[in-house]
Amino acid sequence: MSTPESTPKPNGWKAFLPLLLFFVAVTVAIPASKSILDQWKVDSTVLLGGNGILFLAIGGSFYFYFKSLTDKKPHAFLTMVYMGLFIKMLLCLFASFLYIYLAGKQVNKPAVVGCLLLYFVYTALELFVLLKAVRPVKNV
Repeated sequence: MSTPESTPKPNGWKAFLPLLLFFVAVTVAIPASKSILDQWKVDSTVLLGGNGILFLAIGGSFYFYFKSLTDKKPHAFLTMVYMGLFIKMLLCLFASFLYIYLAGKQVNKPAVVGCLLLYFVYTALELFVLLKAVRPVKNV
């Protein structure tokens, strides 16, 4: 059985790789499926922009969440988790309000719903990756 001192620290870049691969896959898939998105009246430009903003938000929150996992101080853990959550929320809210303000009555609601679905997938993937990174390594 391993002790906390002998447990290897998780590698942040290795843990972030699934999120990066998902971002690349979605970025490639959106233009490739433009004809289907046009049939559903989804603006692919808004979806691509939302994907980029979500990736930045998830990247920022992932940094703070991951940093909190490697810190031994309990107050630092809470501070980092709240900071990651605040950054993600603030960036997404700012981007949403900016898009709604600039688009006016031309807001593409299906694209906004698509961005919301991407947000849920990114958040679930981020949680899965973080939980996998902190799972203790079994020495068999």
